[in-house]
Amino acid sequence: MLNIVLFGPPGAGKGTQSEKIIEKYHLTHISTGDLFRKHLSEGTELGKLAKKYMDEGELVPDEVVIRMVDLKIKEKKDTSGFIFDGFPRTVNQAKALDGLLENRRQPISGMILLEVDEEELKKRILLRAETSGRSDDQDMEKINNRIRVYKEETLPVAGYYQKQGKLYGIKGVGSIEEIFQAICKAIDGLRV
Repeated sequence: MLNIVLFGPPGAGKGTQSEKIIEKYHLTHISTGDLFRKHLSEGTELGKLAKKYMDEGELVPDEVVIRMVDLKIKEKKDTSGFIFDGFPRTVNQAKALDGLLENRRQPISGMILLEVDEEELKKRILLRAETSGRSDDQDMEKINNRIRVYKEETLPVAGYYQKQGKLYGIKGVGSIEEIFQAICKAIDGLRV
């Protein structure tokens, strides 16, 4: 089973590349944003619990997020693997995900880190704002904050996987196809 964490700062191209990876390797996409929307719209117990925290302006606790991820993994029995997009966001989440997958003897195969410098990220996000309609893509203060939060809170997850020998840095600048080919080379090396 192939289990990939697709990782990188806001604007690195994770959404674009995850679609291509899913198509080529037939992986099941797990996005915490999608899981939140599903549980909230269906009014599940986990959705109500997440909503309570969100309504109070707090982060949804790791335990709730992990339970949502666990349910998604359990419901997808016939898959060749998973691609985790936007998750894990903290080292604690990475440890919990490792535990969850190791219980199934399906560990993380590798983390693909899209590396893009900050100025390029800002240009991309502003360009994306023209079509995304997302208010956080249009406000430079919000963009700077998202990049800061990524560096301070999320980037340490890459170090966690690097210590396990599972981090694969990919230069996230170039054509979509060039970047995808570099990602495929890293993934194919995991499957040997």
